[in-house]
Amino acid sequence: MLKSKLQLENFDRLVADLDLGPVMDREISQLSGGELQRFAIAMTCVQKADVYMFDEPSSYLDVKQRLKAAGVIRSLLTPDCYVIVVEHDLSILDYLSDFVCCLYGMPSVYGVVTMPFSVREGINIFLDGFVPTENLRFRQQALSFKMAETAEEFIIERSRQYEYPSMTKTLGSFKLTVEGGAFTDSEIIVMLGENGTGKTTLIKLLSGKDEPDQKIEPLSYAVSIKPQTISPKFPGTVRELLLKRIRASYMHPQFNTDVLKPMNLEALMDQSLSTLSGGELQRVAIVLSLGTPANVYLIDEPSSFLDSEQRIIAAKVIKSFILHAKKTAFVIEHDFIMATYLADRVILFEGQPAIAATATPPQSLLTGMNKFLASLQVTFRRDESNFRPRVNKMNSQKDKSQKLSGKYFFLEGVDEE
Repeated sequence: MLKSKLQLENFDRLVADLDLGPVMDREISQLSGGELQRFAIAMTCVQKADVYMFDEPSSYLDVKQRLKAAGVIRSLLTPDCYVIVVEHDLSILDYLSDFVCCLYGMPSVYGVVTMPFSVREGINIFLDGFVPTENLRFRQQALSFKMAETAEEFIIERSRQYEYPSMTKTLGSFKLTVEGGAFTDSEIIVMLGENGTGKTTLIKLLSGKDEPDQKIEPLSYAVSIKPQTISPKFPGTVRELLLKRIRASYMHPQFNTDVLKPMNLEALMDQSLSTLSGGELQRVAIVLSLGTPANVYLIDEPSSFLDSEQRIIAAKVIKSFILHAKKTAFVIEHDFIMATYLADRVILFEGQPAIAATATPPQSLLTGMNKFLASLQVTFRRDESNFRPRVNKMNSQKDKSQKLSGKYFFLEGVDEE
């Protein structure tokens, strides 16, 4: 697949680093979204150039693949060339970049690019919504990841508890083993694992859409699903769809305040679904899911196609809705910052993609994240100003010290750049 294009010495390293070995003999038309993304990154990296440009290289990739792709892109840097990347996953942007330019303005009207800043300063300027060099504010409120601004600001009274049994599901040559677990209301459980380890399969099992290999008791809760793939078939406008599917929620003032307005659907209300972009469809799908009455909300990759600001807003909307309404959510998410912000507990998917995997019972955020990051050999700390998780550069002093102490996910850490 790559041989005709590739005459460079880094061929074997690229194939190994981007996990392209198993698909080398496939037709390009047979590749999945994640495989196509890794193939496109490889095709860019093998060419000799003065400037390399990547537009959203993390799309369709899981956390492990994103970090590997970031390492491959950084390896291109030499004194004779430079790399430009457009990226919405802030943790990957942080890991990739030496300098950051922020873009602000009005979508579809105008945009402004700032001067380059250091990585930490540039991302924090974007989150703060204020450019100090220009004395200019482009967002009214700063975006923060402080835990005290999420779960702890609510008085949580958990009154209902649910359980799901141990089960298995075989799909062709792939087998998923699910260890039984329990969950309560006012709780968000994030599923972490590589692509092809059965996260979407577990969503379908919990929803009752798929049946496990063995017979189990019917699950005793109502569910609402936001699917991974959004294929709109409704012929009308966004407003007509919301009135048809979630009329009661759409007419409710609290839902308007907590969900509709923050998700910024007003400008889309009279547009036909067939004309919406991927990000616009994603926002509509999130609103539809949250507006459907249920005990448990199953949300598959809500950050897909959203820009950085929309991802943070969507995470805040989901978190606030679940806690206020005393519901439960299971969320599949590969954007690490969004996953960390949302999660009360995590389910880890361990095993070999497309062959066999095991889903652990829900475990605490700190324990689960430590175990997950240890498997990737990546460490995170928190920024001291806005508390966002930051990836430590590989083999940096901070990375080495956290690995030695076993604190791969360091909640109490402060910046030491």
